Amino acid sequence: MAANTGFVIVGAGLAGAKAAQTLREEGFDGPLVLIGEESERPYERPPLSKGYLLGKDERETVYVHPSQWYTEHDVDLRLGTTVTAIDAAGHEVTLADGSRLRYVKLLLTPGSSPRHLPVPGAALDGVHYLRRLSDSDRIKKVFTSASRIAVIGAGWIGLETAAAARTAGVEVTVLESAELPLLRVLGREVSQIFADLHTDHGVDLCFGVQVAEITGTGGHAIGVLLADGSRIDADAVIVGVGITPNTQLATAAGLDVDNGIRVDAHLRTSHPDIYAAGDVANAFHPLLGKHIRVEHWANALNQPQTAAKAMLGQDVTYDRVPYFFTDQYDLGMEYSGYVEPGGYDRVVFRGRTDTREFIAFWLAEDRVLAGMNVNVWDVTDPIRALVTSGKPVDPTRLADPDVPLNDLLERPDPTDR
Repeated sequence: MAANTGFVIVGAGLAGAKAAQTLREEGFDGPLVLIGEESERPYERPPLSKGYLLGKDERETVYVHPSQWYTEHDVDLRLGTTVTAIDAAGHEVTLADGSRLRYVKLLLTPGSSPRHLPVPGAALDGVHYLRRLSDSDRIKKVFTSASRIAVIGAGWIGLETAAAARTAGVEVTVLESAELPLLRVLGREVSQIFADLHTDHGVDLCFGVQVAEITGTGGHAIGVLLADGSRIDADAVIVGVGITPNTQLATAAGLDVDNGIRVDAHLRTSHPDIYAAGDVANAFHPLLGKHIRVEHWANALNQPQTAAKAMLGQDVTYDRVPYFFTDQYDLGMEYSGYVEPGGYDRVVFRGRTDTREFIAFWLAEDRVLAGMNVNVWDVTDPIRALVTSGKPVDPTRLADPDVPLNDLLERPDPTDR
């Protein structure tokens, strides 16, 4: 017999916790169950490759809420618990122990899992992936004992981990199959800036390489063998080659799944009583006019608030401009907007790239698709406004630091010659 409940949230990360918080703030006082596979209460992931990994942030700062918050707000937090099936027609979820929970509305926030390297040696001790708090703890210990590490993948996780390792005094080699780091995300013009940043801090960058094997002895990784036969010695290997959305439950339940769980602008799935948010959600974005899946902190923070309100019957849509940030060495960056690989025709820089104090804008037909501010602050709102306006801008004025960004949204007076 299934226990009766009101709302169930599957996935106890940032997204699940923020959804539970919003439901209570919006006046929902019915039964609320938050289910997570990990033993840790909900926490945020950015510190795992940033402040916490660097040792700057205390462990307690990574958690979304104090431990007593869930009891105080009557949230039934079930940690170390796995959901094995969803019965969409019967409005039930089945747990690993065989028990079932009945729901009125269900929210899926299961997040993503790291992609594993399909090469020999990938399961050796000393091969690390960074996704969970326990992963960050293990890698922090590596930094205290290793003299050299290899990082496979020059995406955000790979580069942030490399920066943390260099800050800890560890020698680092980064192995990347593309020609530059972050090439698909930022394009050649801006990717080179991040390559130069890491080179300046002593990272050995190897581009255009293929990993053939992780070599080991005594069951422990000792390096990487590349396809061209060259070897990279390392005391540990950190792999950051992307993540895959956890869609298994949704697929088995018959929900529409395509590069994540497909949801509408209200974050509702193909079943009217099931919603999804965070990494796993491939959501229709009203501004862009298409479905996108965003794997960044801001999505996990903000999407669940929309989903929770929609579950309560409110007429809300999720139309926030995608946003992410990074901190590497002395470089801090914020990015607002969305650009598909090759989906722009020019990059305009405002400021000096040589001193790494600038804003980069990606344009298509003189419309700003995205903006990235590097060591320039308090400009996120005007950048977001430029993106959402959809209006053409003058690239020359856009590049001029003396022209306030807000002025670019004003239409020039045709009588002003």
